[in-house]
Amino acid sequence: MENYLKLVIAILIPFCAGAVGSYFTFPEIDSWYQLLAKPSFNPPNWIFGPVWSFLYLLIGISFYLIWKEKEISKNLSIYKYFFIQLVLNTSWSLVFFGLKNIFFALLLIIVLWFSILLTILSFYKVSRISAYLLIPYLIWVSFATILNYYVYILN
Repeated sequence: MENYLKLVIAILIPFCAGAVGSYFTFPEIDSWYQLLAKPSFNPPNWIFGPVWSFLYLLIGISFYLIWKEKEISKNLSIYKYFFIQLVLNTSWSLVFFGLKNIFFALLLIIVLWFSILLTILSFYKVSRISAYLLIPYLIWVSFATILNYYVYILN
């Protein structure tokens, strides 16, 4: 029962972070963001919700696999990169959509990318599966970084 509760909480954490980011994103999708010049490879807006939902699920499961380890769960330093990347993830939406600062969002997403990599490397020491679950997230953020760069250049 304890592990089930940890799983639910671990999955809710990234979804809550995503909800905070959505607060800044949704109002701008059909207004400010719609007016921006975007590269030809920019996916349709509807794809972002399902992709992020799937990624948040993987992020939560990855976190759960680390958290359920009895010896590791007492070592709080293992979680630092995880929570840093989650804060950066949420902050990107605030900066890009909320503040409409494309350049600073680009800098932020680069830092996010490195923090995801550090999370993967730290999780790998405890659970390879946990680390592997974060690879799609890193790939998507790599793509998002390229998109952010082109949106910055085009605008």
